[in-house]
Amino acid sequence: MAPDFRSTTQDGEPLTLADLKGQRTILYFYPKDNTSGCTLEAQSLRDGRDELARRGFRIIGVSPDSERSHRNFCTKHALNFTLLADTDHSVAEAYGVWAEKSMYGRKYMGILRTTFVIDAEGRIEKIFEKVDTKNHYSQILKAYEE
Repeated sequence: MAPDFRSTTQDGEPLTLADLKGQRTILYFYPKDNTSGCTLEAQSLRDGRDELARRGFRIIGVSPDSERSHRNFCTKHALNFTLLADTDHSVAEAYGVWAEKSMYGRKYMGILRTTFVIDAEGRIEKIFEKVDTKNHYSQILKAYEE
């Protein structure tokens, strides 16, 4: 089963795992709004949203950014899906993607870019740990064509 969570969307609305029941969900974790890789990933999912929706998927992005940052990110890039403001990283911790990272020899805590596909009953169906940011939408589709 997917870990339960409670967070708020870019519009300040509460969202829990129970709210996702009844439809497949692409729950993708990314480090930061408006950074190059995160923007490419969001744009790929935005561009593929209609096809993913036709196949029964909804998209929810999660990062530690604030609701305001998410609203700006959505507006700037015409994102057509929900973003969760995981400012206390409780959702990331529940899914095991809040971890120690290293850049230029400096260690810090952050999000491991990971996508979980959750089925209509709330079970984790697939996990993408090696995300192709520029082509994430087609990466997900290919995984379901196999």
